[in-house]
Amino acid sequence: MQGDMILRGGRVIDPANGVDAARDLCITAGRLAAEPAPTARVVDVSGLVVCPGFIDLHVHLREPGQTHKEDIATGTRAAAAGGFTAVVAMPNTAPPVDCPEIVAQVYGLAREKAVVRVLQSGALTLGRAGKELSDAAALAQAGAVALTDDGTCIQTAGLMLEAVRRAAAVGLPVIDHCEDESVARHGAMNAGAVAQRLGVSGQPGLAEDLIVCRNILICRETGWPIHIQHISTAFSIALVRAARREGLPITAEASPHHICLTEACCASHGANAKMNPPLRTEADRRAVIAGLADGTIGVIASDHAPHTAVEKAVGLERAPAGIVGLEALVSLCLTELVHGGVLTLPAFVATLTAGPRAVLRLAHGTLSVGAPADVTVLNVNAEHVLHPAEFRSRSTNCPYEGRVCRGRVEGTLVDGEWAFSRLPGIAGRVG
Repeated sequence: MQGDMILRGGRVIDPANGVDAARDLCITAGRLAAEPAPTARVVDVSGLVVCPGFIDLHVHLREPGQTHKEDIATGTRAAAAGGFTAVVAMPNTAPPVDCPEIVAQVYGLAREKAVVRVLQSGALTLGRAGKELSDAAALAQAGAVALTDDGTCIQTAGLMLEAVRRAAAVGLPVIDHCEDESVARHGAMNAGAVAQRLGVSGQPGLAEDLIVCRNILICRETGWPIHIQHISTAFSIALVRAARREGLPITAEASPHHICLTEACCASHGANAKMNPPLRTEADRRAVIAGLADGTIGVIASDHAPHTAVEKAVGLERAPAGIVGLEALVSLCLTELVHGGVLTLPAFVATLTAGPRAVLRLAHGTLSVGAPADVTVLNVNAEHVLHPAEFRSRSTNCPYEGRVCRGRVEGTLVDGEWAFSRLPGIAGRVG
């Protein structure tokens, strides 16, 4: 229930405004306020961290058309439990979100079923087939927040150049899954010794590196921002680092599985460790962490990709790629990055707030007075064990069973309402 409240006793971290201090956070009529309302309820958050609501730039909600895997209701419940107050939904649904009518359909479903904000991206090409560009102006008019063919990638440089120019003309960011299909050849895991030992087809890092290089050149040519999704190779990270030092508006995101896992996981977890781009080498994993540490990578995003147990049961070669991540991201990354000494807590919070806010030019991701009261509350020291069977997602495909973590989400507020809560005496919409 929405109500006036004061979150009292917490450490407030708001990277967009340079805030890291012990202070009260006041909420009045669903918005952040400078002073408390006379009837405000005091919520004790002593010992906890209070942040702007987290934003996930890369989520597959699977609706329309694939609701056996996930839908807007289950996906946003998972998001709320994971500390996210807004998710950017990818357009690789059935049918793809490549026209304004489907954008409108998703937003209509979100109004009925979502417990957090759903921000829909539109497809760069019709049917995500990489042949004919979608109507960028119509998608923007319908409310698409970005353009992407996520899951696939425009293969010809000329078409990508024109796609970026059209996106720039209507002010929509471009985000890209970087994969040269002629090199990737649908490899089921990272090419290398582990794949050879398992007798599984491999996908070389070169497939990613080639498209990242191409996108940087197109960014230089157009001057328009391009965001690199789920970056995974050391060389791609080096390319982005050099481009950013040159001043080009290239940004990149890392996913928790590329932060925490390597190709060796495919040997122990099979298809539940299959994703695209695949888990890479330990050297690549360390390069991802180094990219986060020096700011080359400014966003962490889950790439939450639900699939059913039946779909994953057919083995590495035939199973679809992707794992769920919304409910594991914060705990995994607090453990690996913050308690691992890679990022300060404010720097980590920035990857889920100020970073996504900047990439998509969003109004969300800040605790500024007057902003909607979207808030995430963390216990950064809570020790617990991940059990995917307890996730709110409709699917449980991931290799995290039994993983010990330090740090978790205690509460999620959207427009001043508790979407999720572990706090004593406070019930959230998601149990």
